[in-house]
Amino acid sequence: MPTLKYISNYSQQIKDQVVELVAKNKLADYLLNQYPTAHQFVNDKSLREYALSIKNQYIKKSSPLSQVIYDPKIHVINNALGLHTFVSRVQGNKLKSKNEIRVSDVFRKSPEAFLKMIVVHELAHLKEKEHNKAFYKLCCHMASDYHQLELDMRLYLTQLALNGDIY
Repeated sequence: MPTLKYISNYSQQIKDQVVELVAKNKLADYLLNQYPTAHQFVNDKSLREYALSIKNQYIKKSSPLSQVIYDPKIHVINNALGLHTFVSRVQGNKLKSKNEIRVSDVFRKSPEAFLKMIVVHELAHLKEKEHNKAFYKLCCHMASDYHQLELDMRLYLTQLALNGDIY
């Protein structure tokens, strides 16, 4: 089933459960039961404030963020849900750097939990560049249910691919 590409790295047991939900047309019901409403951070300004509140709560001393925006050019198809970019440039005799977070426009209308998972993931890249044990430990520090949120967010993407938006 091509729509299961978002959960292809999960166990066969989980894939079987998802196939069953899809076959019974119950995937949307599961998601709406777990996450009944969409978040209210629909513009770039509110997204930036949301990301900064999480950053200031958990990793206050990390590098500052210069920009946090929704980006319609990020396509989930390319396995990107959000991007963290670090740009360094020389200006005079100083080295200037910028940290930017871009979140796929798909998550403009999604549950807050999924937005938090993506923001946490991108914020963790401020401290840990690689997806290693320390990176995921930091993600779990900022969102204790990080791994469950990632799975449910992938189920949401499966739902979008099959039947479109539910929020």
